[in-house]
This record gives sequence, C-alpha cells and structure tokens, in this order.
Amino acid sequence: MYAEEVAAMAGRIRDEDIALVRERTAIADVISEVVTLKSAGGGNLKGLCPFHDEKSPSFNVSPARNVFYCFGCGVGGDAIKFLMDAEHLGFVESVESLAARAGIQLRYVEDDRSTPRARPQQGQRQRLVAAHAAAVEFYRAQLTTAGARPAREFLAGRGFDRAAAERYGCGFAPDAWDLLTKHLRQQGFSHDELVTAGLSRPARSGSLIDRFRRRLMWPIRDITGDVIGFGARKLFDDDDGPKYLNTPETPIYKKSHVLYGIDQAKREIAKQGKVVVVEGYTDVMACHLADVPTAVATCGTAFGADHISVLRRVLFDSDERAGEIIFTFDGDAAGQKAALRAFEDDQRFVGRTFIAVSPDNMDPCDLRLAKGDLAVRDLVARREPLVDFALRHVINRFDLDTVDGRVEAMRRAAPLVAQIKDREKRPEYVRKLAGDLGMEIEPVQRAVLSAGHGQATAERPAPSRPGPATPAVDSPRSMVEREALKLALQEPVLAGPMFDAVEAADYQHPVHASVRVAVAAAGGAAGATGGAVWIEQVRDACDDLAGQALVGELAVEPLRIDGEPDPRYVSVTMARLQWSSVTGRIRDLKSKIQRINPVSNKDEYFALFGELLSLEQHARALREQAAGGL
Repeated sequence: MYAEEVAAMAGRIRDEDIALVRERTAIADVISEVVTLKSAGGGNLKGLCPFHDEKSPSFNVSPARNVFYCFGCGVGGDAIKFLMDAEHLGFVESVESLAARAGIQLRYVEDDRSTPRARPQQGQRQRLVAAHAAAVEFYRAQLTTAGARPAREFLAGRGFDRAAAERYGCGFAPDAWDLLTKHLRQQGFSHDELVTAGLSRPARSGSLIDRFRRRLMWPIRDITGDVIGFGARKLFDDDDGPKYLNTPETPIYKKSHVLYGIDQAKREIAKQGKVVVVEGYTDVMACHLADVPTAVATCGTAFGADHISVLRRVLFDSDERAGEIIFTFDGDAAGQKAALRAFEDDQRFVGRTFIAVSPDNMDPCDLRLAKGDLAVRDLVARREPLVDFALRHVINRFDLDTVDGRVEAMRRAAPLVAQIKDREKRPEYVRKLAGDLGMEIEPVQRAVLSAGHGQATAERPAPSRPGPATPAVDSPRSMVEREALKLALQEPVLAGPMFDAVEAADYQHPVHASVRVAVAAAGGAAGATGGAVWIEQVRDACDDLAGQALVGELAVEPLRIDGEPDPRYVSVTMARLQWSSVTGRIRDLKSKIQRINPVSNKDEYFALFGELLSLEQHARALREQAAGGL
C-alpha cells in the first residue's frame, strides 16, 4: 500500500527532493516525539509500538539507516511512513511536514514530471494546524484588551500571573460574532477550512461566525506541540452555554486521543517514569507551576483506552520498566466514580496505579491557591494504591454490622481482588479484605477464586483453526540467509560486490529469495549508498508482500557480530550461504550419477562427474573461506 501511494503521489514533489527529505530526517527525533525510546544495543533504539498494544517493547528504530520496524505487528518503514501511520497523513503531507522540519524547500512538478511549478496548497492537516496557530495569536492578543478583563481576573483569581498565561498560551474570545473568522479569512484560510477546523460555524444566514465568544481560551496541543483545538471556559452569567466548551471532533482533533499538557510534560514523564492525571486545564497549570511537571488532563471526555495507549508509550510502561500512574480526583461522588472507572482500566497498564485525593476534597488548582505549592507536591506524595481506594469505596457502601451486609460487600469486592494483575499480591489483599469485613479468610478466598475463574472464562479466546504451515526461518541455513540480506540492506557499500555475486537461486527460503530478487531489481547493492532511501527502493521493488515486511524487519535487526562488520565478515557470511547451496547441489549430482549407467550413458555420466568434481573443489574453497565462523 505504501509503495502504491508513493508511486501515485511522488510526481507532485520532485523525486530528488523526497530522497533529500529521507536523508536529512533524523527518524529517532521524529518518533521520540510520540514514543519514548531506550537503547536496544547495537546502535538501535526500542520502545512500545504506537500501532498496537504490547507489554514488552518490540518497536525498533535504526537511527543509522533512518528506518523503524515493529517485530510485534510488522509495521515498518522510514520517517515518511511513520508520519503517515501515526498521524494519518497522506504521503505528500508527510513529506511536506518533514521538509519543514529539515528546512528543505520542496519543488513540485506537473503530472508529466517536466516543468517545475509553484508550490500547491499544503495538505489538509498542515492547513488546519496553521489556522489554529493563527487563532492562538489572535486570542492571545485579545487577552490584553479591555473586554478581556473578566478573563484576566479569572486567571489571577486562580493564582496564575501573566507569565503563566503566556506559558500556556491562554487567550480570550472577544464579544463579537465573526472577528476571528474575518481575521483568518484575511490570512488566506477558506470557508471550508475554518469550518473543518472547528474555529467557525455557519450561521442561519449562511455566513460564518466564530465558534467561541466571550470565553477564556486554552490552546490544546498534541504530543508534538502542534495546536489542534481549544478549550473555552464560560466567564459571564448570561452565557447559557456549558461551563467548558471544546473544539468539536475534527480531522486533527480527536478528544479520546488528546491529553492536555502532554507536550510540556512528556519529557519529565519519560524521565521520572511517572504521570499524574488531573481533571482540568487549571489543574495541569497548577501542578506544573508547583513543580509537579508530569501532570496531564483529558479534554472534555472521560479517561479511556486511547489515553492509556498514549501514556504507556511516553512512560515506556513495559515489563522492563513499569511506570507509576497517579490519578487525582475530587473526593465527591463524581470523583469517586471516575476513580473506579480508572481501576477498571488498571489491567491496561503494566505499571502501578495510584490515587491522590485531597483531604479537603480540593482539586490541585484550589489546593495550590489555598495552601501553596508544597501542598500540591504533598498531595501527589501521599498517593495510595488505586486498589486500596476501590476496595474501601465498595465495602463502605454496606452495613458491616450485619451478616447480609458483610456477605454482599464480600461479593462486590471479590472481583476487584481477582482483578489485581500482580498475582503475588492477591493473597495479601484476600487477608486484608477478610480483616476489613470481619470474616474468616476461607470464604473470602473462595469468593475471589470464583470471581477470577469467571473473568478468565469470559476473557478466554475461542479456539482458532490451525493455519497453513510456514517454512522454518530459525534454521542455521535461514539464519545465514537473513544475515546476508541484512548486510545488503544495512551495509550495501561494504557488502555490495560480494552480495551481488551470489544469485537468488542460492537462497532456499522463498521469502528470502524474493528479497534477493528485489535487491537486484533496485539496482543491486554494489551501487547503493544505504539509508532509508535504499531500503525503500528495495521494499518497493519487492513483489512479495511477506518480502516487503521482511525488508523492514531486516533493516533494523542487529547483525550477528559484536562491533562493526568488516570485509572478512561479509566474506564469511556469503561463503556460508553459498556452501550450503553448493553442498545441496553436490548431493543431488551424486544421487543422479548413481542412477546413470556409465556404459550406456557414457557422455552424460562423465559430464556430470566433471561437474561434480568442479563443485566439490568449489565447496572446499568455500569451506576454507567460511572457516572463521559467524
């Protein structure tokens, strides 16, 4: 699919410019804005895949070759492909975005690829982001006007000075119907772009009016720092709208994926292995200013699975490095309900989940205003395990002085204990629950085991039909073939001449052979310079879908050698590959010779015998060449 899109779209941007973008883009920098990367050895990096859920990192990045590959889901490619998949961009939009990062001026051509033409309209995402960036500046300028006095007073009343307002880009939507709309139209944004962006909306008259009026504005940024939407807070009593009004769903704003403050918090989240989830924009600001820089908040929606996926990638929340997820909810009924929902999602995290509730039921913003920065830091420091909070909340709903109350509380609490992902902690929580209920351990233990059995039965997948057998890829022969292909993809300048001298017929595994054919179709390894451009050329030249996936995999898979490969290592690898092929042909020849009558088929017999002698001599030479081993 990627190759087809490139082929269809590449004519709009000059091919040499696309190649230049690939070469000058540091893929690790692009991916690290979305995924926290750690060393994987051999110069490679690894992280949690942004395209599927996993508990152990299988997403690999090769900075030296500017490519990525996930060994879990098979997605791979260069930085262009990553942006296409991660941000749902088209090919041209991805190239334009990376070109802007690298300071490259793209040149465009007509469909016949002859005459360069002027730069066409940018892709939709870039236009919508640009419109939001212009809106941020407009709203920020409006915050200093006389009409914005209530907005400034609101911020000051929450403990935020001018510097804080500027840090978070706070602004004001003026008391006018179409002031922003006219401003953006004058800057070249179209009617459809403003409606699609959620910045304007059609009026009954058919003209456009501003979506936000008379409200305090917060720009909402994605993890890369681009403004993709706004949150607007009501300021006036005669405003009959909701207290908070957010940008509607747009092509760039998906509230279930967005976390306010993630752009400023992501580095500290990765560094500390900890994230604090709060409920609102002012809470994020208060936490950051109180030296709790890992705070983020949802934007007008409940904390859900997509938010968890974003946080796990930033946290590097894996079996290797379990993080801490701390929820701060109000102590009221709504806050407790939100905490219980969070506990239901606990299984989605590898790390430990906690809850921090202020003794006075104040949110972090109010707490900072009333008691200072230290109180906010203490709130987070006094966190308790979320399971403890959930159990206490459940059993407190029942009268434990009665038999019926204790039994019903046990029935409701048992599934929570059975749900604890750390199995070694379950017996301790069984004892704790029994003590809290005033019951013997045995009935509580039975209730937990029964609840756990029910969950396991419900979650057990249906048996699947066995699929067709595939050739083994972990045999010694296949491993040598993989190593040869890795050398061609990762080190073509070094390995090219020796690699190209060995034909595809010497590769036994059919997928390996298809990649070898693709290398030849791409011009051969000897003439390649390596990097993402070369790897994409081989991938595009491969007709086999499995082979295309294998190219991405081999591009990031470490070579089986300590240190840098040298000509001797290439020579040994290619000799090992040919030796297996030659010895196979020798066996076939010996078998054929044995079936031939040397009297009646004298000419054929001696011809085959001569070929056998030549192959055996070649095999001895290869054995000596490969004597160094892998």
